[in-house]
Amino acid sequence: MQGSLTRWMGLRTEDIRKLWMMLPIFYFSGIAESLNYTAFMALFNQRFGVQYLPYIYIAEAAIMPLEGWLLAKLANRLPKAKLMTTLYLLMIGLLVLNGAVLLGFKLGGIDFRFYYPIMFISSNFVVRQLTLLLWSTAFDLCPTQQAKRLMPVFIASTTTGGITAGLLAHQIGKLLGTEAVYALAPVLMVFGFIFFRKALARYLVPLTLKEDLRLKSQSGTVQAEEEEQQLPAGYYAKQMLRSPFLLCAVALMTLMPAVYFMIEYQYFTAAEAKFPLEGDLTSFYGLITAIQFTFCLLLQTVSTRLMNWLGASNMLLAITVVFFGGFGLTALFMNQSLGLVLVSGSYAVFYILLYYIAEPCYQLFFKMMPISKRDGYRYFAQGVAASGGILIGSLLSLLHSFGLIQLSLLAWLGVGLAVVLVIVAWYGRHLYIRELVKSVQSLHADLSDIAESFIGGIRSSKALSAMLGYLKHPNDYVRELALEVIGKAKDSAFLPHLIGMIGEESSRIRIAVLRAMNLQSATIQDLVQVASFLEDEDPEVRAESVKLISKATHLKSQSHFFIRVKLLDNHPRVVHEGVKALYSLESEESYQACDEAIIKMLDNGGEWAVYGCHTVADLKLDTYSAWVLSLLDDHRPAVKVAAAACLGKLSHIEAIPVLLNMVPLADQELRKAILQALVDMGDKALPTLSGSLNHANPFIWNAAVTALAELLDENKLRTQLVDPCVNRMLASTQERALSEALLQLGMKGLAELANQRCAELHNALVGGAWAVMAKFADERVVATLREATKDENEEVRENALEVLAEGLGDRKLAFALLELLKQGTASSDIAMTEPLRLLQEAVRWSDDWLKDIAVYALSSLERDGMREERKFLTMLDKVIFLKQVSLFADLSVDELGLIAGIATEEVHEDLTYLLRRGQSNSAMYLIIEGNVELSNETGVGETVTIGVLGPKQPFGETTALDGSPSSVTAQAIFDEVRVLALQGESLSRLVRLYPEIGIGLLHASSARVRLLENMLLKMA
Repeated sequence: MQGSLTRWMGLRTEDIRKLWMMLPIFYFSGIAESLNYTAFMALFNQRFGVQYLPYIYIAEAAIMPLEGWLLAKLANRLPKAKLMTTLYLLMIGLLVLNGAVLLGFKLGGIDFRFYYPIMFISSNFVVRQLTLLLWSTAFDLCPTQQAKRLMPVFIASTTTGGITAGLLAHQIGKLLGTEAVYALAPVLMVFGFIFFRKALARYLVPLTLKEDLRLKSQSGTVQAEEEEQQLPAGYYAKQMLRSPFLLCAVALMTLMPAVYFMIEYQYFTAAEAKFPLEGDLTSFYGLITAIQFTFCLLLQTVSTRLMNWLGASNMLLAITVVFFGGFGLTALFMNQSLGLVLVSGSYAVFYILLYYIAEPCYQLFFKMMPISKRDGYRYFAQGVAASGGILIGSLLSLLHSFGLIQLSLLAWLGVGLAVVLVIVAWYGRHLYIRELVKSVQSLHADLSDIAESFIGGIRSSKALSAMLGYLKHPNDYVRELALEVIGKAKDSAFLPHLIGMIGEESSRIRIAVLRAMNLQSATIQDLVQVASFLEDEDPEVRAESVKLISKATHLKSQSHFFIRVKLLDNHPRVVHEGVKALYSLESEESYQACDEAIIKMLDNGGEWAVYGCHTVADLKLDTYSAWVLSLLDDHRPAVKVAAAACLGKLSHIEAIPVLLNMVPLADQELRKAILQALVDMGDKALPTLSGSLNHANPFIWNAAVTALAELLDENKLRTQLVDPCVNRMLASTQERALSEALLQLGMKGLAELANQRCAELHNALVGGAWAVMAKFADERVVATLREATKDENEEVRENALEVLAEGLGDRKLAFALLELLKQGTASSDIAMTEPLRLLQEAVRWSDDWLKDIAVYALSSLERDGMREERKFLTMLDKVIFLKQVSLFADLSVDELGLIAGIATEEVHEDLTYLLRRGQSNSAMYLIIEGNVELSNETGVGETVTIGVLGPKQPFGETTALDGSPSSVTAQAIFDEVRVLALQGESLSRLVRLYPEIGIGLLHASSARVRLLENMLLKMA
């Protein structure tokens, strides 16, 4: 049952864990909030007077800015977790204090009328802040995507709490009185606090280790500097007055609460008149609360679909129409027997629509603003709207409180205000589209999703049709946005307009046009016109047109005719899409031609082989598994990555040993592809991966463990993976002793390399443990703790280890990981007393690099210091040399090995030109021995020296990346020069994989520019 429910809701294992922790918080807090609200409203209305309700709301509107300021100051002074705990306890304290006073009044038989406004304001503060605290906690503790999955469940929990509270208030109010209802609220908040504190300790505290430290060390000077950098106080007000769109948004956000507060006043007034006894009134409030939250629970089951169908703009318009209808019915029947039923039902519906539906829709208004100012606009607008809504609703309600108008006439005023609200919502829909286009240049990356969310899926929407007007806009981004929104509507009625854009100059627009088309009802003439894209000069356009034509299934034979020709295209991506299209059309007569095209792609190698692997993977063509497996030996890294990914999607388990053995020498991109391939193989890979749990190589062990952590559920992880992980992590090794043994033997360079390699092996073990730990705890918490254990600040590191010591996730695994992290670099007794014996043992170790280092060291000792000069470097020589070059100092030993493998050693005689000014250059050079002079020509034809480079310095890097002509001349001087050459293609890939190399190259180029500038200054 639980499994079926989990699958239906799209929940994951980490979601279930978090739900068990957080649902009680929302449930108990939902009960407490509703009990508190029901009780204090009943007490205030009966004992102080419902006619004074508008005064209290006006007072609250005045207090709210001060409240916000005080809470902001508190937030700046306290760590996040402590702030949230303090707020929760403060709210419990306020309710306990009020509850004690109320019970004291009841037991002592006394009453103090003017206490109830104080109780109202303090209790309403709890209602307001408890809601904000719960939702901010949910968003802080859940990543964005997880929050989207869990929010409906949290809302359902809170709603169920509201239903429970209504039923409790209905019964307890009659039996024990309203004071008992109020006093029960803090008791239930205490139950919620138990889970609240655990959730903060488990999920939030680890996430805020660095932030807490920053708050401790923050000085007043820093705060003053930050305040100086803030925008002027009147900035947002001025911008809002200049923007009709923002004025409309604020008007909508203001009028909607105003209408709600008017219906709330009428509800409480009508209810008090009907139920003069306090217990009966509390019971009635409880019944309405139960009905209200039941409606909310039912609405949540369809709210997401309703939002997707209507869109936020139409949803807000629909809410305003409901407000108008509810107030209209209330005005018509206020003085009749149905009056209380209608006003109570309207109040219940208005509350749910305002706080659970309209509030999320408002956020789309601010998506149009620049991200740096978005929060400023949001908080300013919400502050103005909150105060304005309360004041308008309260001031209009005062007309009845003063006795100037009847309650039914006040209802008609509400109808008039609701009419204005409908007009504002209608007008706002059209302003939104204009603002969307206006903002497109700065926010085009995600505006199509925003537009879709706001416009919705209604095909007859005028807003959607209005997008056609922007298809001829001079700004390409605007046209792309319009095309994306039209495309998501999937309406074939737009096809004639889109076919008319075939001649667009921009290839980006042509691609957007193709993606926006729907050919489901296209004629043969339409298909012929679309097929003209198949001859486009841009291969991406041709590929996109193949994908589109394949969707015209009602014209299958014609589509097949057009696509079949593209199997002979000169670009592999087009052929790739052509093969997939013919398979999707089930054109069996073309399968042989498709097979020939796939063979051609796999056989041609390079980019063709990459797309060939994609084709085989997408179509699940197992017959090519052996061929794809052979591509793992290709010398081109991109082909290896594509082949690994393909084998994973084919679930070719015979490839697992090959893939695992590739891990130690793979670069970052290939390692990611191998890991994903192992995961993609699914349960079939479990036996082979489980056999690698005791593998001697930490990198292979890491890959196997990480893949198993993804494939196994939590129960199997605990029973099958934890113990092998713990045993492998705590297995004693002498690897760390090698570095000190080499130091004792006077081999400092080898010792540094060995020390780095040992650290990498250690990190591989730690990484595997973290991967498993992430499945027992929140992934964000684990990621943050992992970073904190490596932080430069000792206090942050110690706090992270302390969190781990509390048994995060799985206690046994956490303690083993803690022990592994605490292991120092102290060497063994063998390293201290018998370094030579340790070297001899290291020759038989499992790690190839440590083995090579030991062999190299032993061979050096055998020559007994009579080492001969070598003309060419060995692989290990290159790695040691690269380690000393600043560009590569931060790379791992494996990564250095990859670079050493593609670097070729060259020897150039004295006065040889390595670069010539004006000639293209395809390689970067690293000087091993010798000197190179960099020179240039002045405007009068004289040759001047820019500088002389020596060992470990690079040159030629700027032109090697793009093959452009060299701007300097490089010549060997004084004697022969030995260099390592890296070809431009290899260098470009290194910069892409390792950005720190690119930064180093930039620094080297900058230094050379400074040399040139100094030279020019001297010449001047």
